[in-house]
Amino acid sequence: MTAEQDPGSPEAMPPPERNPIALQTTRMEAFSDGVFAIAITLLVLEIKVPVDRGSDLLHALIEQWPSYLAYFISFCTIGAVWMAHSAITDLLDRVDALLLRINLLLLLLVGLLPIPTALAAEYLKSTDGERVAVTIYGLTLLAIRLVVLLLWKYASAEGLVRTDLDDAALDEVTAKLTPSLGLYVVAIAVGLAAPSIAVVLYLAIALYIIIPLRSILSAFRRTAP
Repeated sequence: MTAEQDPGSPEAMPPPERNPIALQTTRMEAFSDGVFAIAITLLVLEIKVPVDRGSDLLHALIEQWPSYLAYFISFCTIGAVWMAHSAITDLLDRVDALLLRINLLLLLLVGLLPIPTALAAEYLKSTDGERVAVTIYGLTLLAIRLVVLLLWKYASAEGLVRTDLDDAALDEVTAKLTPSLGLYVVAIAVGLAAPSIAVVLYLAIALYIIIPLRSILSAFRRTAP
């Protein structure tokens, strides 16, 4: 720059800094909701209507209890993941390229869940393949919860969350997402020896996550005489 050049002129101004790509969360939320809805609908397709069992239709329906159980566990799991995902996206200010890819990984696993659900339903109480089917089922459930936590940890670490959130609020969300991970690890380990018990534990974990026990207890205390 020459001495005569005006420091305020466009030629003297430094080039603007390039910011990482930042996008609004709207499209990610809409696409994710669609995948959650499709995955949760596909689960019910594994429950078959008994054919030519008119004389013992009730017994045929009862025989399908592994399909009902697996469907309910996976339904609650996807429902809980959808609620966690909704809570996370509500706290986001924006998304970046890597967060979108982590979200796609989550959707990949959620879309895959009907397959291990069908495996567990098919081989539960079977002498062959039960341990393998239940273990694959548990690992898929664990992987989904791990990616949900990864989604949140990355967003908070990279400053993609709303600026009005303090550290205490961020830590509270992390604390809500973390406990189920250890429970799934325990259930998977139990399943190596007792697959049927592991499935019951998966059900208990799903109910623990999806039922708002604290809210129910608080409401009960407020209405109690």
